[in-house]
Formats: sequence, C-alpha cells, structure tokens
Amino acid sequence: MDKTLVSKNRTRNLLFLALMIGTVVSALLQTALTTALPKIIADFSISAQTGQWLTSAFSLAMGIMIPATTFLIKRIPTKWLFIGSMTLFGIGELLSATATTFIILLIGRILQAMGSGILLSLTQVVVLTIYPLEKQGTMMGIYGLAASAAPVVAPTVTGLIIDTFSWRFIFWAGLLLTVVDILFAFLAVKNVLPTEKTTLDVKSLLLSSISFSGILVGFGNIGSGPLLSIQIGLPIIIGLLSGCLFAYRQFHISEPLLNLKIFKNKQFTIAVIISILLYFAMMSGSTLFPLYIQSVHHLSATTSGLIMLPASLVMAILSPITGRLYDKFGIRPLAILGSFAMLISCLTTIHLNVQTSILYLVLVWIIRLVSISCVMMPIVTWSVSTLDTKFTSHATALLTTLRTISGAIGTAVSVSIMQFVTNLTTHNGPVIANSSGINVTFIVLAVIAAIQLIVSLLWVKKN
Repeated sequence: MDKTLVSKNRTRNLLFLALMIGTVVSALLQTALTTALPKIIADFSISAQTGQWLTSAFSLAMGIMIPATTFLIKRIPTKWLFIGSMTLFGIGELLSATATTFIILLIGRILQAMGSGILLSLTQVVVLTIYPLEKQGTMMGIYGLAASAAPVVAPTVTGLIIDTFSWRFIFWAGLLLTVVDILFAFLAVKNVLPTEKTTLDVKSLLLSSISFSGILVGFGNIGSGPLLSIQIGLPIIIGLLSGCLFAYRQFHISEPLLNLKIFKNKQFTIAVIISILLYFAMMSGSTLFPLYIQSVHHLSATTSGLIMLPASLVMAILSPITGRLYDKFGIRPLAILGSFAMLISCLTTIHLNVQTSILYLVLVWIIRLVSISCVMMPIVTWSVSTLDTKFTSHATALLTTLRTISGAIGTAVSVSIMQFVTNLTTHNGPVIANSSGINVTFIVLAVIAAIQLIVSLLWVKKN
C-alpha cells in the first residue's frame, strides 16, 4: 500500500466517493424489487414464492461471491477489481432491463449480485485500511448510510418509478449511474491494497457454494411440504454437510479461502451472531412490509414507498451520527438500544390488519430503521477492532457472507411462512388471510429480535 497516497485527504476522499457511488447503486438494487414484486409477479404470471427468488437469489449469489473476494483482493489491483465488479454489475442491469422472461431477469439479478458481492467486501476492506483507527467508526457510519439506508430508500424510489414508468426503468437508471461511476473510477480509484501471487482454492469455493445453495433452497421451500421431504430436508442436509466439509478444509490447508481461525476471537464471533440475527429480521421485514401495504391495504407502489420514506430519512440522518457515537462510547449502548428497538418494531407489527392506520405504519417503520442504524455498521467496525490488520479481508468477508446468507434465508423463510399461513386461512377471505400470514411471520421475527437483544445484553462488552 502506498502510505503517501492514502495520507493525502483529497485522494483518499475521491477514492471513498467512487466506492460510495458504487455502493449506493448496488444497495439500491439489492432490495429495489421488493416494491416492484407484485407488478413483476403479474407481468410474468408467477407465484409470490417464485418471485421472492429475485431477492433470495441475489443474496445467495452475493454470499457465494464474497468468499472469493478475499482471493480477488489479494490478486487483482484495487482499481481494476473495482472497475471489473461494476462492469459485471452493469451487464446484469442491462439483462434485467431487457428481460423477456423471468429466467433472464433472474440471471440478470445473479450477475448484479456477483458484482455487488465483490464491491461490498472490497469497500469495507479499503475503508478500514485507508483511514486511521480513530476515524473508522465515523467513516463506516457514512458508508453505512449508503449500504443500509439505500436498500430502505429503494422502496420509495422504486414505487414512484413503477407507478410513473415501469419496473424496467429501475435497471435503466441504475445502469446509467453504473456507467458514470466506472468512468469516474478511472480517475479517482487508486491501488491502495497490496497484491500477491496466490491461488484460488476451487474446492473450498465449490463446497461453500453448495452449502449456501442447499441451505437457502431448503429453507425457501418451507411450507411446500413436510420438513423432512426431498424439497426441504434433502437440500438442507446437503448444505449442512457441505458447510462442515468446507470448515474442515479451511483448518487443514495452508491458504484457506476464508480463515476460520479468527472465530477464536470472542468479540468477532459475537459480532457475527448479532449481524446474522439483524439481517434475518431486517431483510424479512423489508420484503413483507411492502407486500402487506399493497396486498392488504390495496395501496399503490408509490404510496407504499412514501409510507417508508420518513424512516429512510431518519436513518440517513442517524447513520453518520451512530458512527461518531461508536467512536466516543463504544458498541455496547448502540447494540442494546438497536436490538431493543428491533424487538419493539417486530412486536408492534404482529396485529396488522386493514384498519391499521398509515401513521401507525410510519412510526413502526421509523423504530425499525433506528434499530438498523444503531447496529448494522457499528458492529462491523467493532468486529475487526481487535484483529490483526492482515485478517481484515477475511473478517469482513466472513461477516458479510454470513449476514447476507442469513438475510436471504430470512426472506425465503418469511415468505414461505406467510404463504403457508395465508393458504390455511383463505376461508376468511383474501385480505384477512394475507394479514394473518404477515402477522404470524412477524411473530417469528420478534423471537429472532429477542435473541439478538439477549446476546447484546449478555456478551457485548465495552470497548
């Protein structure tokens, strides 16, 4: 790494800006289709369970790609890795914008996810490398504004786009921003991370891919049959066995794809657990809430987005502030407050119905996003604060992979539970049935949030 280069604030900040633009675009498109899902389901004549794979497959592909990023960061110079990831992302956007079938749209989403997976890990490693320790909390807070606020702003933006133009316009707009960022990167992005000749352990990558895919497919099929059926039990068993083989291999090869020995660090392990629980509840809620507003209240995509907008603005304000609070007070108060707010937001959404007021929905969503802004990025900064810098890429890749997969599983499980309960209660009418399915799913998310709060209270200590 060129120490002189990163010591220059202007050069460092231009690099940070290029990374932020890419992060905003990829984060927006990660959850952009939650609001568009009803329209896409209608256009391609598919079920809600099939449609949710546009979100789940995105998360799965990211989860598969992120471990490989540890190798790519070591092998490819920073500038060309960033440009390559954005190019791959742009190709996926082009495919999705012009898709004539659901399969083509899904392939486009997978390519976007692959580019996003590289970008997500690369950005975190670069930020934690080029900024000194006393500024990392603040800069990760600003990064969190892009990484976490963008997905929750997406429903508002996409709602307006869908009702004014078409869901395809989402990808055209994203493609334009991607091209602009690639051109900017040629000037702004420098090679700030050291490279070395290393080999990719293909067997480890294959095992991790089978593991993530099996677990996600199995959980995604919950509600379609018995737990031990071929479509549910078999993929989960294959996924777990592959995961065990992957872990065993990482401990017994000289250059592991992901260095699992860092789990010996208790602080890092606790951070991973909290991130997994947070993402499960966060991604599930982001999928269910627009579905509830549009299917139970029969409101437009634009209205759905506007209901979620005030919370997005609150989160945009809070994300940099929570970064500074972390630098000053440490992680414990933020983790406890954020976990408690997530529990409250889940408990207040277990009795939604067609009579629930819009103001109530706005307030509940604000509480939810306050929770996310308190925990999401501060916990990442805290997770690596006691690790040797040579483990930073492994740590961020591990944490990002596991929380991404958790979010994908959460989305798949939540939609499956919602669909299952809805089918059981169809005799009460479609509106009540949909409401019942969503309420039961939020009860499950409340349990997840309660576990997160307990972990934060018992094991998160002051810095």
